[in-house]
Amino acid sequence: MDRRLFLASAGAVLLPVSARAATVRLNVRDFGATGDGATKDTLAVQQALDRTAMLGGGEVFVPAGTYLIGTIRIGSGTTLNLDPQAILQGSPDLGDYSLTQVRWEGKWIKGYIGLVSAQGADTFAITGKGKILGSPMIRGRVDKATGLRHPALLEFVACKGVRIDGVFTQQNDMWSIHPVYCDDIAFKNMTVNGGADGIDVDSCTRVVIDNCQFDTADDCISLKSGRGMEGNTIARPTEDVRISNCTFRDKNWACIGIGSETSGGIRKVRVEHCVCLSARTFAIYIKSRPGRGAFIEDIVMRDLEVSGVGGGFLRLNVLDSGKQDEAPVPGLDGIPRVSDFVFEDIRVHDVPLLVDAVNIHPSKPLDGLTLKNISGTCAAGMKLGNIRRAALGGITVTGLTGPLLATRNVSGTGLDGAVPLPPVGYPLPVPEGKPYTLG
Repeated sequence: MDRRLFLASAGAVLLPVSARAATVRLNVRDFGATGDGATKDTLAVQQALDRTAMLGGGEVFVPAGTYLIGTIRIGSGTTLNLDPQAILQGSPDLGDYSLTQVRWEGKWIKGYIGLVSAQGADTFAITGKGKILGSPMIRGRVDKATGLRHPALLEFVACKGVRIDGVFTQQNDMWSIHPVYCDDIAFKNMTVNGGADGIDVDSCTRVVIDNCQFDTADDCISLKSGRGMEGNTIARPTEDVRISNCTFRDKNWACIGIGSETSGGIRKVRVEHCVCLSARTFAIYIKSRPGRGAFIEDIVMRDLEVSGVGGGFLRLNVLDSGKQDEAPVPGLDGIPRVSDFVFEDIRVHDVPLLVDAVNIHPSKPLDGLTLKNISGTCAAGMKLGNIRRAALGGITVTGLTGPLLATRNVSGTGLDGAVPLPPVGYPLPVPEGKPYTLG
């Protein structure tokens, strides 16, 4: 049989050769999906995805309807395109999700992979204006009876060339979107709602998050890279992350969190043209602790609008954030290195505190902190400790009830008029333990 006739007889619609030779377009309905919201359509959707990947790539179209599914996997070269009236609804049954090794709080453990997942796939996309919804019946982040981590909503592991565009997501108590070990991944024009973190970027490179709307119950965006000796030995950083034109609302933590799982390192992060409308703690929270090791460096944030925060605009805490690992990085190597943080052109509205940056270890001071062109209203100013090469200027906030600036062991420019902070104690480095090996 002629190859084109064979593909057509299998339900494939060939796109023009100029777009891509032998590219197919499949409809999940042609594989038995019902979209009635009650019948489990996992197998039908998966068959369409698998066939597309096997035929060299193309598009799997999900028409209007509600498709009840467990874990589905996207293959290389595949676009999952959701009709605006299409809903992928996560099953309430944990048995419908695949068990494998998953990254959880910086460690690889046994757990359920995400509802929509990919592992080792290249050049795939999820597009359209449809919805992907987690089951509200799956409560909590870890199964109390088994210790298994619950499924994320979207989870991609060791993938390259990923594009998620236009999709609406709603997750339960677990993280929503979790790329791990991925390169060249973009999230654009999305609505990300959920009862926990929005997007957790975990040991990934070249990440774009643009024009997305977040309404979450934990960090809207969190950047991570592993915890303790496991993460430090693997040494896969999160780097080259660009976040722009986003709006953040968060109920329980921060709009953008960096850490506290930073044992592989985090660097080269750019955030610009974003609006932070609410956060229970701080709009921006950079966090780690002794025992993590590695580094947090080259963090630049510009043109931010901040309001509705319970704690303040910015907190830096690399002394005691997050739980200590069972096998931490010992000695001075375990104290994270922090350098080159820049915050410019920030507008704050009635924030309780402008900057809290005193939880930094004196053995490894923050080397380079720029705070410039910050305006608006706040109740309290800036507290800085253990910082070299500070550069402050153009800070014109009003409404203060105390000093604008209080410092301890800080050097640099723009520090005139600072009042001293009293001395405090600091934690000792984690003591040496038995040698650690992966396995």
